[in-house]
Amino acid sequence: MKHFSTSFAVSFICLALAAWWGYTHGGVPGAVTAFGIALILGVMEVSLSFDNAVVNASVLKNWDEFWQRIFLTVGIVIAVFGMRLIFPLVIVAAAADLGMGEVWDLALTDPKQFSAYLSRHHDEVAVFGGIFLLLVALNFLMDETKELHWLGHAEAKLASFGKIGSVPVLVALLVVIGSLALVEPEQEFVVLIAGMWGVIVYVAVDFLSALLERDSETDLDIGGVVKSGGIGGFLYLEILDASFSFDGVIGAFAITNDVVIIMLGLAIGAMFVRSMTVYLVRQGTLDEYVYLEHGAHYAIGILALIMFASVKYHVPELVTGLLGLAFILASLWSSIRHRHAEADRPG
Repeated sequence: MKHFSTSFAVSFICLALAAWWGYTHGGVPGAVTAFGIALILGVMEVSLSFDNAVVNASVLKNWDEFWQRIFLTVGIVIAVFGMRLIFPLVIVAAAADLGMGEVWDLALTDPKQFSAYLSRHHDEVAVFGGIFLLLVALNFLMDETKELHWLGHAEAKLASFGKIGSVPVLVALLVVIGSLALVEPEQEFVVLIAGMWGVIVYVAVDFLSALLERDSETDLDIGGVVKSGGIGGFLYLEILDASFSFDGVIGAFAITNDVVIIMLGLAIGAMFVRSMTVYLVRQGTLDEYVYLEHGAHYAIGILALIMFASVKYHVPELVTGLLGLAFILASLWSSIRHRHAEADRPG
């Protein structure tokens, strides 16, 4: 429980602030309502983001202690205030051609209008985040150096495509082009640009990682060096968290239009995701349950496809969460079976 003590403390503070905020706007009933909504949002964020914690841990476990601390301190500030609060404000400011102060006033005084502005840009944000997550999944699955294959021969065959480093990018670009069939004609150009930027940002972060962190005696290892920590790795995980979180921010507006309650509720979820990441790293859980990382990346791939589908179809957050949880639980079960099989094997 020591890994989660800070998260429980932050949760208590956030829930208290939510109750106070509700009380100032609606008395005791408002306080109870705000408390309940913040709690629901926190639980929703945790349930949707367990695969995020697993992938974070798979990257973070190879970092030195300094960069782990940076991610778990500075990173949480960026995750809570940057992605759950500032980023939606920036989008609305750009859409409405308003200043940040005016947008903040709009969020507090006319949350329905704020939500409308935010939802209006859902398509391009979903495609940007979806393509980044898809590349995360594809680069894990199409890794020819991967020795364990959860789904046997089919996954091994998929991994063999990793011999050609451009295949994940090619697949991602084809998905972007295919997604244009789901949007209205007037939205095609902005969605295409958003998808291109998703690819560019992913490749640029990988390149920056390799450029800054490679050993002078080795070749440039685009896509692999990010796991060694440093500035590039930090950027990679922050953008990954952004891709996960923004869909949750949009979904939160289906529950409440109060941006303060949304920020407080999602902050609870963000803290617990960080705590789960620390727990997985410190306990060596990924080494013990060898297919857990595989399940998380399949869940990420499914989430990416759902984000693409969401430009035309509404997919309930519950469905997204349950699909991700199903992959995590299935990979956990396979990992336990693998451990037992290894233990029963003659030495």
